[in-house]
Amino acid sequence: MHEGGCSCGAVRYRLTSEPMFVHCCHCLDCQRQTGSAFVLNALIETDRIERISGEPIPIAMPTDSGRPHDVYRCPNCLTAVWSDYGRRPNLRFVRVGTLDDPKLLPPDVHIYVRSKQAWVGLPADVPAVEVYYEMEKLWPAESLARRKAILG
Repeated sequence: MHEGGCSCGAVRYRLTSEPMFVHCCHCLDCQRQTGSAFVLNALIETDRIERISGEPIPIAMPTDSGRPHDVYRCPNCLTAVWSDYGRRPNLRFVRVGTLDDPKLLPPDVHIYVRSKQAWVGLPADVPAVEVYYEMEKLWPAESLARRKAILG
């Protein structure tokens, strides 16, 4: 089980299973919204995130695509703990950096590397794609089944 939380400790959560997949996203939206070169997101079913304390609040973020993106933040310190891309209530993108031990969830894929910062090196053993990828080629069968169960 992975536990994590915000910077001030008001929001604490536990993942009740392993995530379906972990993205390292290098898109310009993620760079702008995090103030970093990329973001690590663990994709997991919303009902597999157990809130221990606090209630993150959704903040609607503008995106280059125009599609909805809500970032759930601690109401006190405003740390982003997870996102909802596309207003899909059954799926969350947990910010791996908010986990107590983030090294336990390394990326399964690097996406949007077309906008990656030139000084960021990528490991040879992790797939990297210019934009996005075909899930059926990279995701484990169990994760695909989990995704289908929540999104149809």
